[in-house]
Amino acid sequence: MPKIERATHTIDATDRPLGRVSTEIAKYLMGKHKATYTPHIDAGDFVKVVNASKVKLTGKKWDEMVHYRSSNRPGGIKRVAVKTLREERPEEIIRHSVKYMLPKNKQQNERMKRLTITK
Repeated sequence: MPKIERATHTIDATDRPLGRVSTEIAKYLMGKHKATYTPHIDAGDFVKVVNASKVKLTGKKWDEMVHYRSSNRPGGIKRVAVKTLREERPEEIIRHSVKYMLPKNKQQNERMKRLTITK
């Protein structure tokens, strides 16, 4: 099996819609941009996202969108409004969006480790 070449892609999220940025990141993490793409081989690249706090959401999504987390215990669901996340941890908005665009399999965590997001 040949050695996998992993490049580093830098994406600027300034004034770009969250969904467009997230799909581009997911494509690079999965390696779908390569001619040698194979679903069962993790051949994706490293992705660095800059200016995560300047990402754009259309419509009323800043006011209405909510992220959920669970501790898997009774009453353990936490609701966090995206508006407050933008002020405290803007990189979590992109990380959450990208995670749910990746396939739900054993490679998901390995792919997410190659994602670096800066404010």
